[in-house]
Amino acid sequence: MTTSEKTAVDQPTLTGERADLLESLHRHRYFLRYTVRDLTDEQAAARPTVSALCLGGLIRHVAETEASWIRFALDEPEAISGDGSDWNERFSIPPGATLAGLLEQYDEVARRTDELVATAPDLDESHPLPAAPWFEPGARWSLRRVLLHIIAETAQHAGHADIIRETLDGAKTMG
Repeated sequence: MTTSEKTAVDQPTLTGERADLLESLHRHRYFLRYTVRDLTDEQAAARPTVSALCLGGLIRHVAETEASWIRFALDEPEAISGDGSDWNERFSIPPGATLAGLLEQYDEVARRTDELVATAPDLDESHPLPAAPWFEPGARWSLRRVLLHIIAETAQHAGHADIIRETLDGAKTMG
């Protein structure tokens, strides 16, 4: 059982919207993690398609992105600022990193997110987005909106990972 699965079990039983949001996020996290099952570090770093994406880099990116958005939701707007100049680097595996280490980091991020969703007093609390060309000027995002974004981001990259894994060795997430 992964840390994120243990966290879901150890948390108080949630119902309603919070339970639905977390169930959706857990499902997409599972699909993403499932794509890297039984891989070596070398396979996780491989780029078998014309894309520069690799499976370990996707795990890193999704974990770092989720962590940044959760820091934003905790009233740290600078957590999501930046000019995008490190975009390609954020999809790579840092020197010396292992797939197991990246998955452990992802589990820790998942635990913190799940805890916040379970304990936040109000999913409607919002914070202003920083000025950036990709954000609407003056926009504010609530914790709910942040969670919906994290769910969409995780699902999108789980699909990317599925294609990369199938290209790598024929394994599929579904089917």
